[in-house]
Amino acid sequence: MLLAFIAIIVGLAILVWSADRFVAGSSVIAMHFSVPPLLIGMVIVGFGTSAPEMSVSILAALQNNSGIALGNAYGSNIANIALILGLTAMISPVIVRSHVLRKELPLLTGVTVLAAWQLWDGTITRLEASGLLAVFVGLMAWTIWQGLHQGQDVIIEDINQELDGLDIPIRQAVVFLVSGLVLLIISSRILVWGAVEIAQGYGVSDLIIGLTIVAVGTSLPELASSVVAARKGEHDIALGNVLGSNLFNTLAVVGIAGVIQPMVAGPEVFNRDMLVMLALTIGLFIMGYGFRAPGHINRIEGVALLVCYFSYVAYLIVTAS
Repeated sequence: MLLAFIAIIVGLAILVWSADRFVAGSSVIAMHFSVPPLLIGMVIVGFGTSAPEMSVSILAALQNNSGIALGNAYGSNIANIALILGLTAMISPVIVRSHVLRKELPLLTGVTVLAAWQLWDGTITRLEASGLLAVFVGLMAWTIWQGLHQGQDVIIEDINQELDGLDIPIRQAVVFLVSGLVLLIISSRILVWGAVEIAQGYGVSDLIIGLTIVAVGTSLPELASSVVAARKGEHDIALGNVLGSNLFNTLAVVGIAGVIQPMVAGPEVFNRDMLVMLALTIGLFIMGYGFRAPGHINRIEGVALLVCYFSYVAYLIVTAS
């Protein structure tokens, strides 16, 4: 059992480090080919910060372990909103100034409703997973159009500042990209093995492990980038990290995993986890959209999000034991 705990710690450490290298390398390569900053921030960085969730869920699906595959994706979404945005808002209240993000908030809400509808019967078939991927492709097409035609926006200025700090030669960027991708795959395998061993050893379901340890671990890149952005006052990047990651997780991560292996989920996944994710997403939409112009998440709301997250985790632990 000790080896399993070591595997999780080592796997998470390598996962976070390799994701950071992957994002840095791919961003520099994109800049080298004059890709617009908005595309780099929303597509490349969004994909990179969700790469841990994607690699873990794909590997879990290949091993026919839908508990970790679904738990990782949905648990990461819950952690992104309640834990990461909660901590971010406590450091610095999040002010939503970007028109691009105001368009993404209702999109994420709609995507989450679609995911809930698919999970209503406790299964995600290959056809339903293909539907998620089709929506994802459409969303990426819209994002690319936005990146090519969007005028000035606050988030573009923030992304430009972040990209200016990436002073990496192109050859080193290629090394970062390749090595980051390889290590993502290796560390995911180590992490999934450790998680399954612990679940079996303590008689806890793979789903609970996926919703807690694995989900928080794979969300560490979003946590690190959002906290740093909040300390710099780049509120839109902090929120953009969460929105982009949740869209990737719900559509691409679950979609790819479901195409590989249709997933069956117990009633608790919809009645507990999906409803929590849906409630948090709707709450984020209400806070961030700008019904109180501009949209914002203040410190009190940040504390409320953290209370929601730790209450949810406590409930998982109590019911699991």
